[in-house]
Amino acid sequence: MTSSRIGSRQLLEALLDPGSFVSWDCAPLDVARTGDYRSALARASAAAGTDESVLTGEGLLRGRRIAVIACEFGFLAGSVGVAAAERIVTAVEHATQLGLPLVASPTSGGTRMQEGTLAFVQMVKIAGAVAAHKSAGHPYIVYLRNPTMGGVFASWGSLGHITFAEPGALIGFLGPRVYEALYGHPFPDGVQTAENLYRNGVIDGVVEVPVFRRIAHRALSVFSGSVRTPGAPDPRTELALRKTGPVAGAWESVLASRRPDRPGLRELLRRTTQRVPLSGTGQGEADRTVVLALARFHGRPCVVFGHDRAHQDPEHTMGPAALREARRSMQLAAELRLPLVLVIDTIGAALSKEAEERGLAPEIARCLADLVTLDTPTVSVLLGQGTGGGALALLPADRVLAATHGWLAPLPPEGASAIVHRDTGHAPELAAAQRIRSADLLADGIVDRIVPEYPDAADEPVEFACRAVAAIAAELEGLSAQSPAERQVARQRRYRRLGVPPRSGGIGRPREPGTG
Repeated sequence: MTSSRIGSRQLLEALLDPGSFVSWDCAPLDVARTGDYRSALARASAAAGTDESVLTGEGLLRGRRIAVIACEFGFLAGSVGVAAAERIVTAVEHATQLGLPLVASPTSGGTRMQEGTLAFVQMVKIAGAVAAHKSAGHPYIVYLRNPTMGGVFASWGSLGHITFAEPGALIGFLGPRVYEALYGHPFPDGVQTAENLYRNGVIDGVVEVPVFRRIAHRALSVFSGSVRTPGAPDPRTELALRKTGPVAGAWESVLASRRPDRPGLRELLRRTTQRVPLSGTGQGEADRTVVLALARFHGRPCVVFGHDRAHQDPEHTMGPAALREARRSMQLAAELRLPLVLVIDTIGAALSKEAEERGLAPEIARCLADLVTLDTPTVSVLLGQGTGGGALALLPADRVLAATHGWLAPLPPEGASAIVHRDTGHAPELAAAQRIRSADLLADGIVDRIVPEYPDAADEPVEFACRAVAAIAAELEGLSAQSPAERQVARQRRYRRLGVPPRSGGIGRPREPGTG
């Protein structure tokens, strides 16, 4: 646990630019119905130096105007009653009206017991106000402090687009003291900690306030959607992108894609700016075979999600949690009106009892459905191996790129050979016959553009990563010129026509008058 608690004013001083905080708070509502409660509020105010358990207002974060909400644990353990809730909701609504991003930092024991059920249900209206703020396209960032418990964690403390926490913070639903009183034995150690929640994919990270300030600044730079003018492009990169590069055979590409030194998604992210790594589904699941982040590609802000080749092997392949994390990336992109970049580089989805029981196939289906209907621009990149449903789940985008040695197949070629020939020796032959290589995918309309390798990305990792990032940025720029309606129509038409010959009338389509 942290040795001392960070007070609300201390938090605001560390988070905001010096002297920039402006309070939005009026005198709190008078809700005390008894003299004892009124006396308790007076003592709490004197002890904490605040008039309620929460402070709200606005300030500058590295020059960017933001709205802030900060709980004060010193005021009746940061508990939330009617007056505190009204202050929070008023601040959220004001931030929405002004179009400001909102940074909230709860620390609370939960509902104020002196006000009972009426205080308890205040969490509903707080959650509703936050939901409206997010629906309007405004960022909501959360920094959980020690402790954050009960209804506060179960409402506005868990609704952030991104959520970080103070090191060692106690975070949970039911306080350990209450748990022991109710059940007669202590709550297990190490469960309700910021670090454990991070490991299990509930929050995105555990950092001190100064680090959170930098993360929030980078995130807001991406969330803002404004496009910085990038520096002059490297002529060598532009020339390399215009070239088609060498044409590779299918099996040659399969072998190249499996090289352990081949650059992956992390190498691409190193060539971007304003990177903010995120983690997990936010719902208690994390899969280390995938990466979720915010980033800018040549100034173009986006959400990035994809397979992490560095953490995959036959014993560790993507499971249902990875696909639920993919759906989180789609939700983030939709709520923040940001483009989504998806990177495919997988040896395949998990084949296990656990994966089946936790809904692997349904999650693939939901990813496909979410992607084809997403309102924001989407770019998919077939970076290396593209095996099975785990690859297909990230494919249906407005624009699809492929590295020269990227490939896509329903099974690894050895698996296809086992089905057709009952051995794996025909894998090279099946790879060619199934048209899995990038050149064939381009010819069949599955891929729009090939990012060349000269001759293999593993032999020129930096140059290739720069070309890939430049290609993604160019596609994002092109998509930004289209309206959401235009993108939706084009995307639906694209996937509706896959595999259908251009002159085919289609099953059930009425013949033109006068035809046979």
